[in-house]
Amino acid sequence: MTWGNRFKLLLSFTMVLGIVAAATLLFNQRELRVDSTTASIEAAAIDVGTDYGGLVTAAAVKEGDHVSVGDPLLTLESQLLARDIAQGIVDASTENASADGTYTILSTVDGTVTDMPVTVGSYAQPGDVVGHVDETGTLYIDAQFMLSPADFGRIEDGAQVDLMLPDRSTMAGTVTSLDVETTDGDALVTVRVDSPQLTAGAEDALVAPGTPIEATLHLRDDGPLAGVTDMLVAFAHRIGL
Repeated sequence: MTWGNRFKLLLSFTMVLGIVAAATLLFNQRELRVDSTTASIEAAAIDVGTDYGGLVTAAAVKEGDHVSVGDPLLTLESQLLARDIAQGIVDASTENASADGTYTILSTVDGTVTDMPVTVGSYAQPGDVVGHVDETGTLYIDAQFMLSPADFGRIEDGAQVDLMLPDRSTMAGTVTSLDVETTDGDALVTVRVDSPQLTAGAEDALVAPGTPIEATLHLRDDGPLAGVTDMLVAFAHRIGL
């Protein structure tokens, strides 16, 4: 065999070895990640209720309005409240009320009104929820993943989650809590993902409650290539790949 043929054989062997190694690492990387079945942006929803029943006489806000703490939401007239004020049981000056039983319900948080279950002219019962407000600064991701029992055991505390919005822009988040139920032998895992970029991107119309996203959960690498994979991933990050 000539030196030229030996060189070609060595080059071919090296190329095959490189392709096999790259394919193995790629397969290993895919085994370390799982895509969500569903995921969306959510916010802490605050229910606004009333202690007194009465006729709703005015609505100061509508769905989609932004409110601050103390902003009026609804006004109602309550005969029971008027009686309690007359008997001195309730101090009207501290209850957003007047002596005739007119009662203004105020927002307790900064946020966006998402629903007003009662309308002007309807009657609200004591204890009824009369409004829902998504609190500002409480955005998070609610995502579901279907995992095998073995993969469920590979979710680490604070696991990394890659997030992709409908416009293909990306964010990074971490798992802060999870719930699991068993379905046909698999684990249906619902995770809460928090990301500082959700707050930073609050001016983006897509960064809002209800926006669907794609979430990819990173699992712990328990395979024999764990060390090699970590080294190559770290190297790829350092060179900007």
